[in-house]
Amino acid sequence: MKIICIGRNYVDHIKEFDNGEPTEEPIFFLKPDTALLRNNDPFFIPTFSKQVDYETELVVKINRVGKCIEERYAHRYYDEVGLGIDFTARDLQRAAMAAGHPWEKAKGFDRSAAISPRFLSLSELGKKVEDLRFEMTLNGELKQVGEPKNMIFSVDKLISHLSKYMTLRMGDYIFTGTPAGVGPVHKGDVLRATLEGKELFNFDIK
Repeated sequence: MKIICIGRNYVDHIKEFDNGEPTEEPIFFLKPDTALLRNNDPFFIPTFSKQVDYETELVVKINRVGKCIEERYAHRYYDEVGLGIDFTARDLQRAAMAAGHPWEKAKGFDRSAAISPRFLSLSELGKKVEDLRFEMTLNGELKQVGEPKNMIFSVDKLISHLSKYMTLRMGDYIFTGTPAGVGPVHKGDVLRATLEGKELFNFDIK
């Protein structure tokens, strides 16, 4: 099982970080399976970081093995979606980037990939993936709204691109990128997120 995360996939998110122009192809990185945070378990802020940010994302679960998938066939490789949080140790990431070093320790630390306890089938939702909408609140205040139709690279394009470089397998997760509204978490916070109005996660920060 792989956790594949897409970076810089919403224009508004790129703008809020003043990260220049969108890239010509998707940017991706991996998290290890030890990064998974399941079952609405609390997230414990690691002692090695002074700023951990939330990044709410639509997550696609791969349902079959595929390699070098053509975009027109990519829809066959998923039928369920969920939500996730890509927790990022922002201070570690910035320091690593400034030094020209890899920044896995800022993204791949234990429990840095929260995943919703359940996934919803597209048939149950009654919509195409690009027509979905998700929302995340922090302590009851709306912080992020995501609509896949606004992604720079669609889910099908992501699957096609990723499968050029690595075989996709059943159970792999693709975190498809975060919209604007990213911010830090603090002890005592509560994160709640819905997909098409259905609550998919609700957990505490400790």
